[in-house]
Amino acid sequence: MKKVYKDAHSAMAELLKDGMTIMAGGFGLCGIPEILIEAIRDSGAKNLTFISNNAGVDGIGLGRLLETRQIRKMISSYVGENKLFAQQFLSGELELEFTPQGTLAERIRAGGAGIPAFFTKTGVGTLIAEGKEEREFDGERYIMERGIVADLSIVHAWKGDTEGNLVYRKSARNFNPMMATASKMTVAQVEHLVSAGDIDPDQIHTPGIFVKRLVHVPNPVKHIEHRTTRKRDQPAVPAGAGEEI
Repeated sequence: MKKVYKDAHSAMAELLKDGMTIMAGGFGLCGIPEILIEAIRDSGAKNLTFISNNAGVDGIGLGRLLETRQIRKMISSYVGENKLFAQQFLSGELELEFTPQGTLAERIRAGGAGIPAFFTKTGVGTLIAEGKEEREFDGERYIMERGIVADLSIVHAWKGDTEGNLVYRKSARNFNPMMATASKMTVAQVEHLVSAGDIDPDQIHTPGIFVKRLVHVPNPVKHIEHRTTRKRDQPAVPAGAGEEI
C-alpha cells in the first residue's frame, strides 16, 4: 500500500465529510498538524466535532477552522487562549464538552485500546460528574468515562518512514501517539521522511499499522504560543549621574 502522498490536500482527499469527528494532535501550538488542518479548512467540510487538547489560538491551528465556522463541537481540556472560541461558545454557536486533561488523554488511549469505558476519581462531586454513572470502589467514589474513537486522526511527527512508522519529539509527543491509534483513519504529517527500515524499531512510537497516509512537511512553521523573556540586565548608574542619564 502506498502511504506517502504528494501534499496535504491529496492525503486528505475523499476522507472528509460534513458532521465527522476528528482528533487533532499537539499540545498548545507544539506538534499540531497545521498543514492537515489547512487542508480541512480548504475542503469546506462543516459541522465538525474536534477532539483536541486545546483549540489553538486566534488565526493558528484549529483557530482557523473557528474563523470559517466549520467546527460545531469541541471536546477539549483547555481553551483559554482563543478569544474567538470564547465568543462562539458564549453566543451558543459552538458546543463544548469540557474534559479534564488526564481524563481526556485516557479516554483517547482507551478508545485506541478497544476499552469502551473506565472509572476515575477525577471530577467526582463536580459539574464534570453530572449525568455520569457513579460507583464506589474500596470506599472511594468514581465516575465512569467513555473511551473515544474518531472517524479521523491527524497527527504531526518529527520523523516517519514510508511504511508509516512514526517518531515524535519532545512536547509534540503529547496526544499525538494516542490519537494515532484511536480512529478509523490516521493521516500524519512528518518533518523527516526516511525509507522503511531506517528507523531503529526500538525508537518507534507509533507503529505503521495505525497510519494509512503520510505527507512530507520538511520545514513546518513552529509557532511560539507565549514568548517569555526576562529584562536585560541594566548597567549600573554611577553615583551622581542620574540627572545626566
